[in-house]
Amino acid sequence: MSTLRLNSELYRAMGEIADDEVLLTKVLRYVKKLAAKRDDDSKMTREEFLAKIEKGEEEYRQGKCVEMLPDEDLDDFLKRVG
Repeated sequence: MSTLRLNSELYRAMGEIADDEVLLTKVLRYVKKLAAKRDDDSKMTREEFLAKIEKGEEEYRQGKCVEMLPDEDLDDFLKRVG
């Protein structure tokens, strides 16, 4: 089921209890709890961040890096390095 369809179904179901403050409060509390549990892959610990920095520095020391040319724009650089 698509996100749009799920959103529509959720709002339709909530519409059925729209006049019941107690039920809406329970739904809201549950949705907030679900949202708090949702994983965010972009977040990392300080240790993970420092490990990525160290890995990048090691690759640089080993010559495994690619530099942009002086007059190269980002699009050309990305095409060159693939």
